[in-house]
This record gives sequence, structure tokens and C-alpha cells, in this order.
Amino acid sequence: QVQLVESGGGLVQAGGSLRLSCAASGRTFRNYAMAWFRQAPGKEREFVAAINRSGGTTYYADSVKGRFTISRDNVKNTVYLQMNSLKPEDTAVYYCAAGSLGLGSLTRSYDYWGQGTQVSVSS
Repeated sequence: QVQLVESGGGLVQAGGSLRLSCAASGRTFRNYAMAWFRQAPGKEREFVAAINRSGGTTYYADSVKGRFTISRDNVKNTVYLQMNSLKPEDTAVYYCAAGSLGLGSLTRSYDYWGQGTQVSVSS
């Protein structure tokens, strides 16, 4: 089992920045690819960004490319999502996920999920 706890969400004005963190415990963190997904009210959960086990490869949704950066610290067992130039359409609950199959943009690629953290962007 891997337990994931997100933090860092909040309310920010359009154009602002937030950094989300996801702390992992349980099985060896470095054995898992990590990802961020988000879900807005009335919409399906969608892929945001992913990072491989070593942190050397990242993958982004087109909607966030150039604005968001995913990173990980395998000593602190934490994955981060730096979000810059935020837009109102980025408003959603953001979820951290861990998967043993490698990078992927589908929810079924990930085995463990956090409880989510709310990000709200005002115009």
C-alpha cells in the first residue's frame, strides 16, 4: 500500500501561482511513477502531468504545458506540481497518483490515489 496526502491548494487570482505537494508513505516511493490529475465539477477526472521513477522524464497535458512543472524528491518521498500563470479553467480538485506501470495519462495506469486538494482560480 502507498498512502498519498496532497497539500498546497487554495484560492488564487488569475495569473498567480501555487505549488502543490504530495507526500507518500508506505512502499518504496522511488518504485512508482507519479502523476497529477484534476477534476472539475461535473467533469471527468483528467490527466495533468506525470513523472517517471527517477524524475528524468516528464509528460504534460497540452492544456498545462509551459505553465505547470512536475518534479519529485525521492529522499523526501514527495512529488510537486508548480503551477504558474493560473487560469480560471484550472479550477478543480487536484489528485496525486502513484503507479507501478510507468508513465501514463489514463487513470487506470495508477494504483494509488490521494484524497485531493482544491484549487480555485478567480478571474
